[in-house]
Amino acid sequence: MYKQAYYNEPYLKDFGFNSIKGIDFDINLKRKSIKLMDYNEFDVSRHYTRLSQMNYSVDLGMYPLGSCTMKYNPKYADKISGMESFQEMHPLMNDECSQGTLKVMYLLQDYLKKISGLDYVSLQPSAGAHGEFTGILIIRKYFEDLNQLDTRREIIIPDSAHGTNPASASMGGFDVIEVPSDENGLVDLDALKNAVSERTAAFMITNPNTLGIFDDNIMKISEIMHKNGALLYYDGANFNAILGITTPGIMGFDIVHFNLHKTFATPHGGGGPGAGPVAVRSFLKDYLPVPLVSFKNGMYYLDYNIPKTIGKVSSYYGSFSILIRALSYIIKNGNYLKERTVKAVLNSNYMSHQLSGYYKIPYKELKKHEFVLSTENTGKKALDIAKYLLDYGVHPPTTYFPLIVKEAMMIEPTESATKKDLDYYIEAMVNALKADDNDLKMAPLNTSVSRIDELKAARQLKLHW
Repeated sequence: MYKQAYYNEPYLKDFGFNSIKGIDFDINLKRKSIKLMDYNEFDVSRHYTRLSQMNYSVDLGMYPLGSCTMKYNPKYADKISGMESFQEMHPLMNDECSQGTLKVMYLLQDYLKKISGLDYVSLQPSAGAHGEFTGILIIRKYFEDLNQLDTRREIIIPDSAHGTNPASASMGGFDVIEVPSDENGLVDLDALKNAVSERTAAFMITNPNTLGIFDDNIMKISEIMHKNGALLYYDGANFNAILGITTPGIMGFDIVHFNLHKTFATPHGGGGPGAGPVAVRSFLKDYLPVPLVSFKNGMYYLDYNIPKTIGKVSSYYGSFSILIRALSYIIKNGNYLKERTVKAVLNSNYMSHQLSGYYKIPYKELKKHEFVLSTENTGKKALDIAKYLLDYGVHPPTTYFPLIVKEAMMIEPTESATKKDLDYYIEAMVNALKADDNDLKMAPLNTSVSRIDELKAARQLKLHW
């Protein structure tokens, strides 16, 4: 009946078809000409090449965005993710015909379990913040299952936390309780003890934190939370500072999310595809999103038998092209992953030490993968120095974060930077202090776009042009 109706001649003519044979249809809407400007090939090529040169990227040089970890994305991972056998797989293909793809996902799950020190992994979340929100939903479901959700309405977060932490907790329906840092940049234990109560559901922390400082009291924090019946959540944003050295599992965490771009060098996303897998201890497995990728009787399969699941958090099974890049990075580097961590920490401490005579670097001297300096003692504004760096052809660091440091500049060189890169950047930072104030406020001068009025841009949005 469907085919007869479809090939009914009057029906087809209503849509502009003059034939019902399906071979030489004449569609009335077919364009007779296209109004395009007539350009030479070399003009078009030069135009787009110039546009590409107006952008800065990890392929051009050091990109020390503290807390964002913009490190070089290896091309072998891009090539593998672009293989035809992966690109042409349909997400609704049955398990029997998807064994290779499912094996890739299963292997990544397995590696992330070992790396996190936890028991089960979901690859479904599409970004780090999305992984956070997934973790919060798991916490919510867990306490709902224990009939404690009416009581446990609070999630504790340190004042050095990423902004996504309170946002995720709030979106999950929890109240956010902030605790201060102590004189060393660590969580103030006395403040934490005072904040914990029967209303506490979890404590979210990045370790090392956004100051680049590893919290020596993490085992005490774990004990405080678990003694109270609350969960401990690891924001994996700074996982690249501990990879191969310790794990959240050893530290006592119950839930972890990974930012694959930060630790495993996948593309950052920039609003595009990302991945934020979530790992949990075994007692939380039944709350993970469905499906998990499982293995049984010699076959990989999509496992929907998760009895108390929070449901799906993403279409299909996650951002596969990002996941396969992360797996490629892990397999390629293998036992050298620890060396990547050590080099990232070395680079950070080298820069911190070299700049310590020029800028104030608060809290503990020993840093991990990143460090925060302040321009407060220099008489210069962090924003002006950041703009000045652009004229050196380098990307400025994160500015004005974390909020607990005045005139903050947050620098993360990553393991991708060579000593030559680091020394050039240090030279630019020092020269910025020597620059005339008027010259600083005029910078940048050599970029395709000069300094904009950021206040005006924020208040008078230009949505159409």
